[in-house]
Amino acid sequence: MTSTLTTPAASRTGSGKRRGRAPGAGPDARPRRRRAPAWLAAVPLLAFTAVAFGVPAIAMLGGAFTVDDPAGGPASYGTGNLATSLQGAYLTALIGSVKLSATAAVLAALLGLPLAQAVVTGSRALREAVLTASGVLANFGGVPLAFAFVATLGNAGVLTRHLGLADKGWSLYSFWGLVVVYLYFLVPLMVLTITPALDGLRTQWREAARSNGATTVQYWRHVALPVLLPSLLGGLVLLFGSAFAAYATAAAMVGSAVPLVTLQISDALSGNVLVGQENVALALSLDMVVVAGLVMAVYLPLQRRSSRWLA
Repeated sequence: MTSTLTTPAASRTGSGKRRGRAPGAGPDARPRRRRAPAWLAAVPLLAFTAVAFGVPAIAMLGGAFTVDDPAGGPASYGTGNLATSLQGAYLTALIGSVKLSATAAVLAALLGLPLAQAVVTGSRALREAVLTASGVLANFGGVPLAFAFVATLGNAGVLTRHLGLADKGWSLYSFWGLVVVYLYFLVPLMVLTITPALDGLRTQWREAARSNGATTVQYWRHVALPVLLPSLLGGLVLLFGSAFAAYATAAAMVGSAVPLVTLQISDALSGNVLVGQENVALALSLDMVVVAGLVMAVYLPLQRRSSRWLA
């Protein structure tokens, strides 16, 4: 009896190659495409940022350090504009903006924290309604907001006449009047900012505090507020920056009645007070950038610290 053995070589054709497969290729060998680096996806955003922020920043720096010759000679580089921006009415306006922004930010933080806590502990419908309204009101400003308050709390406003506020010394076109207007969009912004941090407070912490006999006040004083402090300070910094950069509402409502750096920049650029002060306006803008940079230098470490606690 003759038996036929089939060897691996017998299943190959011709020169020993498997039919339809390249020599040396594995069973899963497929042509691979080289993938582009992941950072290429961010190139359009980086280019837009460079154009939208970089070009104005360079122009601002160039103008702030360009000093014009009063005699009509060629301009030179120096710190004369910066020195002028920190003197007289310009310095008063810068201090006024810092004072107004700090006052409005502190009051908005004090009012926004309990409101955000009520939203967190309330029903889902209340939470969605308040957060949606806060998102709208936090971005509502400018001339429409000024007109709304003038019609309501101005010298001839509805509430001013019905409540007799004018006889009690109330004036919307003052420092505290502007603070009230700023609270209209700063309090909703605080609610949006602090709500995620309040969501991060674990229920186990409150239960553990109650198990040890702590009251609600003691829980907030010794547990919740120390954990929330970085987020609270970060929100306070964010509110300060938002109020510090506001312009249209104050310009439409108080004009030059309240000295603010944004209004001084507008007057210097348009030549309402003195002609040829455009570079001083750019120096004032640089002062605002420095203040905003200091604010962000405080905000970023606080944000990182709060994220570690509430993660």
